[in-house]
This record gives sequence, structure tokens and C-alpha cells, in this order.
Amino acid sequence: MPDTALDQLKRDGRIVVVGASLAGLRAAETLRDKGFTGTLTMIGEEPYEPYDRPPLSKQVLLGHAEAEYTTLPRRRAIDAEWRLGVPATGLDLHARKVLLGDGEAIAYDRLLITTGVRARPWPNRDEAGLDGVFVLRTRDDGAALARRLRATPRRVLVIGAGFTGSEIASACRERGLDVTVAERGDAPLVGALGGVVGRIAADLQRENGVDLRTGVMVTRLEGDTAGRVRAAHFSDGSTVEADVVVVGLGATRNTDWLTGSGLAAGPRGIACDAGCRAFDIQGIVTDDIFAAGDVARSPHPLFGYQFLSLEHWGNAVSQAETAAHNMLSESADRRPHLWIPAFWSSQFGVNIKSVGVPSMGTELLVTQGSLAERRFAAVYGYQGRVIGAVTFDNCRWLEFYQRQIETTAQFPPPFDTVDRRPEGRRPVSADFPDPSVPTHGPTVTLSGHSPADRRIEFAPARH
Repeated sequence: MPDTALDQLKRDGRIVVVGASLAGLRAAETLRDKGFTGTLTMIGEEPYEPYDRPPLSKQVLLGHAEAEYTTLPRRRAIDAEWRLGVPATGLDLHARKVLLGDGEAIAYDRLLITTGVRARPWPNRDEAGLDGVFVLRTRDDGAALARRLRATPRRVLVIGAGFTGSEIASACRERGLDVTVAERGDAPLVGALGGVVGRIAADLQRENGVDLRTGVMVTRLEGDTAGRVRAAHFSDGSTVEADVVVVGLGATRNTDWLTGSGLAAGPRGIACDAGCRAFDIQGIVTDDIFAAGDVARSPHPLFGYQFLSLEHWGNAVSQAETAAHNMLSESADRRPHLWIPAFWSSQFGVNIKSVGVPSMGTELLVTQGSLAERRFAAVYGYQGRVIGAVTFDNCRWLEFYQRQIETTAQFPPPFDTVDRRPEGRRPVSADFPDPSVPTHGPTVTLSGHSPADRRIEFAPARH
């Protein structure tokens, strides 16, 4: 039987992965597992092989681990050519080449984009450049911030009370440091989990000694004559002195290098189908370019076919494996990426876990435990069905609620439980903020479904 094009691709093809990340590494391992023996090139802007990011805001800041030891374990050898410390600067769809910052062009037969996100910097460049102002996303960020915390600053200011900002504040308090948290929303985690749960998170922070300021914005960072940050000015007229400022204003998807390429990529990520194939700006799916991880956004049937961008560790792994499988498969053998979003955070001694998309919920019902005791499970409802769940120190129920989401179970749940308290007898408003008002910290971005959502960027293809 003569070789098919797919046989030739597996044996002699050229696959390029742009993004030496968790998703990029797991995809590369899957490609080799699936029998790909051709040329595999891994391109990464940072000079490091793929490493684990969650420890950066937890163990590294606490001094329990060094940033340099966060390298991800390998599941198998991938026999790749590594191009580290050089960014991708462009994509030529017609010539099938990735353009690099050193002037080289790398040809591909299949391309996987796993460039992830970067921390959104403080908007004033001069103030962002003050000594003592940090973001936390990369290995270098984690190492630099950990060194500064070891030097025992007088006060740390964290701007933004999303998951990362809250974890940083928790690490600071565990180290005995004074910390102020500034959040423009009404409570920590409010963009991701809503006001009901956000108020519990606010109480948790204040009871652990955090100077939490909500409903305010930082309007200016002030430096001294030596160029070191010394204070922050707030929108309510107050001032806080701080010698370390951590900016936690969310993330920006790394798609700038694709501008003008003709690929459907912009601030919200790379639009792709459920099989991880990227769309071009005409809305036509490509068959040789795939995307996975934080940078990808794809429709999910369990969530109204919303285009979801998921900044989750487990999603990056699952989507990368799906993309790698589909890159080497005939159309009939391809499979969709239908991973249920899941997230966890540890802060102030409490283990917080969620499944589904709580931020889509309009109602919330406490189904186990008690908000007052901060040990509970709560379910989010949307249009009469279970859409998400969150637990505080009560994760044994989470797998059950994941099955409820997967089977589009009705909301409110019809069952009762032995530990349901009076506060869980009827649903209440989940109290999410107005989506037009920015808050810090959603880990799921919904886009492309509402007819009112017309903020799409089109750019001419580069020839």
C-alpha cells in the first residue's frame, strides 16, 4: 500500500511548536508517542526549558523552593531542536514559515502555537520601571520577587485581588510581612467567583492581617530620588507607603507576533475550532496550524458554544494532547477538546477549588457546609442548569458536581444533603460585577458568542 500524505508527515514531516511551555512540552511528548519521527522544533522566547508556573506564587515566594528548580519533568524524550531565548516575530502563512527575532525563518508542515500569556504591566512606563515594582509570570519574575521578599520590606502593596494577587498576599502574610491589597472591584476573586464568595475571601484576608482596600484604584506610584518605589496614591485620595509593589492586573495573550499574518489572533487569543485548528481572518479553519493552552480560545458545547480562553494548568495539558493527536490524524479520527474547566488555589490556609465556569452563573446555592465557617460547596446556576461549582476546604464533592455539569443537570439541584445549612435552602444572586467594569482575576474569558460582541480585530495578511 503506497504511503499516504499523513504517513509521510509522520515519518519525514516538520512540526514546529512556538511556545516552550507546559502545553508545548506535553504536545511534543504526545507527538512522539503517536509515532511522529520527523523534525520537531521547539521555539521559546525565554532561555529556559518548560517549567511549572503555579509554584512561583506559592512555594517560591514562601522560600520553600527555588525558581530554577521548577523545570517540568519529562514524560519521555522528545528528540527536539530547541531554539530558546529567541522570540517568534512573525508568521508567513503562504510560505509556511515562522519568522524569528534573530532573522531566521523556520519552515513547517504543521505548526502548534502555545505562546500563552504575559503579565499585564503597570500602564505608566516610568512608574513601572521603579526599583521595587514587580509582575509575576515568568521564572525570572518569581526569582526576583522572592529575593526582595527575603530582604523583609517594610510593606508590600499588591495591586489586584485575583487568584494570583491573593496568593501573593497570602505568601507575604505567611512570611510575616505587612501587605496592602488594592482591588477596584468590591471584593477579592469577585470577577471569577462573584460577590457572595468574594465577601468570604475578603473576610479571610482581613482576618489574616491584610490591609484590604476594595472599590479603589491606584492612580500613581511614587518613587524617591534614587528611583525606588516609596508610595502609592489611590483614587479615594489616600496614600500607602510601600517599598515593594506587585502588579496583578491580569494577563495579555501573546499574539502580537501574529499581527498581519492573516490568522484570527488578537488580544483575546487565537480563535480555533473544537479540534484546536486555528481560523484565519476570513473565518476559514486552517488545516496545518493549531493552538493550545492559555493563548487558544475555542467553542465549548456545554457552555453555550461560548469561545473559552482558559488559563488553567489542566486545560493546557489536555488541549495540547488533543491538538497533537489531531495534527497526526485523518479528519474522521480527530477528536474535540471538551475539557471541563477546573482550578485550584491555596491562600490563607484555605484550599479553594472550582469546576465549570462559575463566572457564567447568575445564581448560587450553598449545597454543603456553611459560608460562615468557610468550609462549603456552592453551585452556580445559569438558565436552569448547573454551570459551575466552588469549594472552600470541601473538595470531596467537586467530582460529583463536575458530573452534574457534564450532564447539564438542573439548577437548583433537587437533592438534599445531611450537612446543608439554612443558608443553602434557596438560591441567591451570585452577584457578579457588571462585565463592562474591569475586575482582576477571572481565569476564564468568554468571548465571541454575544451578538453585541463586535470587538474583533482584522489585519491584512503579510505577503
